[in-house]
Amino acid sequence: MQIINGAARPRSWLRAISGLLVLCFQLSAHAGVSIEHKNLDQLYQEAKAEGGALVVYAGGDTPGQQDGIKKAFEERFPGVILDVVVDYSKFHDARIDNQLATKMLTPDVVQLQTLQNYPRWKSEGVLLSYKPLGWDKVYPSFRDKDGAWTGVFVDAFSNVVNTQQIPQAAWPREAKDYLRPDLKGKIVVTYPTDDDAVLFWFKLMVDKFGWSYVERFRDQQPRYVRGTQAPADDVESGLSSATFSTDGALNPDPAAHSRFVLPKQDPFVSWAQRAAILKDAKHPAAAKLYLSWLLDKKTQSEVWYMWSVRTDVTPPKGYKQIWDYPNTDPTAFEHFMADRAAVERFRAQIGLYLGEVKGEPSPGLPGLHPTTALPH
Repeated sequence: MQIINGAARPRSWLRAISGLLVLCFQLSAHAGVSIEHKNLDQLYQEAKAEGGALVVYAGGDTPGQQDGIKKAFEERFPGVILDVVVDYSKFHDARIDNQLATKMLTPDVVQLQTLQNYPRWKSEGVLLSYKPLGWDKVYPSFRDKDGAWTGVFVDAFSNVVNTQQIPQAAWPREAKDYLRPDLKGKIVVTYPTDDDAVLFWFKLMVDKFGWSYVERFRDQQPRYVRGTQAPADDVESGLSSATFSTDGALNPDPAAHSRFVLPKQDPFVSWAQRAAILKDAKHPAAAKLYLSWLLDKKTQSEVWYMWSVRTDVTPPKGYKQIWDYPNTDPTAFEHFMADRAAVERFRAQIGLYLGEVKGEPSPGLPGLHPTTALPH
């Protein structure tokens, strides 16, 4: 017991007060983060003075998938080298957790599909609170109020169709279109047990149509692949005719043989890919430049090929803002990902119908502490 102002107080009471003071300090520290006030050119000079280097761990499917981002960034900021290591998000988050545990942190920025990790990393105190340029223009649901993480682009998985093999009137749009006899053996799909966004698409279909839909889809003899780049490539090349397990450009190349097609009725999966700066990043100035450049209105309009996270960027002609589609909820995937026990139960059931993952991971094997993209 402790005597305070003539009264006895248990030590547990003192510990509670101490914990409350620490919490208040942490909250005030977060609340004190203001939006970046320096412009891109000022941030650029600071990044060069820091050493002109940056390592980003990005979720993706092939070693060169972020080459376009790297090229655009380095052309805009000569002398600052952007190294983007691409791997499945579920491998990157484990890699980061291990690097934190062993005190061998490599990346400056983490940019992943595994949305459930960001609140956890924030609570563990490993993320730098930072509100990039343009943060105030990002939809509130796509950003952390304290600046621990920010959505940097909207991704969506839906139909991609080979226009040479299927006439436009017959393009598959809705889920039951993939059960048509003429598409049997012509569908390519990412293993849903391998990718959570594809798994979530199946969850939406089971919720709407029941497990009989999965059984009937299995009987269509789809071809299974690892990663979500392979379905897009296979449909474009004509190896397969259609898929629903990848994204696509809203403004397609006129010479391309494939098109991204949204359903009119059935749900499709959309979310904001999140990015954060790690508190112990070796290149914090370059990291701040990178996030501010990603959110820049010009970058959001011209570099990324789907929807913007900004409220003031208009989608390409023929498309609405992502929030205006009644058959997608850009926050639903986040809620799905947060309940890991439910995710794993559903994954196990899907595996009973469609089988388990086979084959090498499409990004290759970057190892424990990669600093550059694998050769490609």
